[in-house]
Amino acid sequence: MEHAPIPTIDLSRVNEASQPEILVRPFGDYLLQHHKNLDFAHRHSFYHLVMFTKGQGSHTIDFTKFTLQPYQIYFMIPGQVHAWDFMGKVDGYVVNFSESFFQSFLLRADYLEIFPFFRGIAVDGVVDLPVVLGEEAVATFEKLLSLSDEKGPFRLDRLRVLLLDLFMRIGQQAIAREAEAIPPHHYTMLKNYQQLIEKNFLTLRRPKEYADLLAVSSNHLNALCKAHLGKQAGELIRNRILLEAKRLLVNLDLNVAEVGYALNFSDNSYFTRFFRKYTGQTPEEFRHAQRLPEADEKDR
Repeated sequence: MEHAPIPTIDLSRVNEASQPEILVRPFGDYLLQHHKNLDFAHRHSFYHLVMFTKGQGSHTIDFTKFTLQPYQIYFMIPGQVHAWDFMGKVDGYVVNFSESFFQSFLLRADYLEIFPFFRGIAVDGVVDLPVVLGEEAVATFEKLLSLSDEKGPFRLDRLRVLLLDLFMRIGQQAIAREAEAIPPHHYTMLKNYQQLIEKNFLTLRRPKEYADLLAVSSNHLNALCKAHLGKQAGELIRNRILLEAKRLLVNLDLNVAEVGYALNFSDNSYFTRFFRKYTGQTPEEFRHAQRLPEADEKDR
């Protein structure tokens, strides 16, 4: 029997019909309209940006919790799992845009991936802006708000230009630090390795398989990962499998055996041993720790 994945919010559910590709709104207004239906763990089929200017609470992205701060901006790519937990009134700005929004505008289809905050790694997608840059970002979001309600032949392209300029201003320091820390040819190799993992982690589990695709030795690939990322090459693969396992375990439509099957484990006991070895919890213990009591009945 086919089961739906963890709940996915489509762009059509939160964007107005008149703006199917992009939505820009004050975050307070967005919450009033949508938060009552989005306070559970869910993922999006679109890019989701939120900048906070005031408020308290926390935001959990891929099971990593962050405390809300003023001038804090969250960049989320399609597929990431997140949930909000607000205390009192919060405000700021939200931007949703489709996966195809920039594709017809930019020659490079993977252009957004040059920004560290768009790589799908939770800690890299949360940026605390210094005051000056935070004020500049607020001014940009206000321009985006004004422009989003206008009409005209270049409205969407002007929105794209404003967003790209914001991405560049926020990303330039992080990109410069990475470029200084990692030689360009090593940086490209590691980026390609991480992209291959994202596309193939369900079927390719050994570093040698990726090294062959990259036309390098597995020892060389492992040395690069250890030197520049502080992790073994195999650890990057395992971490991606574990992240997907956690995402699926939050899904109450799947029991633990079905989660293991979805991840291409040969049997449930092998999946349980793997998960417990690298997280210190069984899949059931992790699921229960996420406060999902209905899961008890699913696993009986």
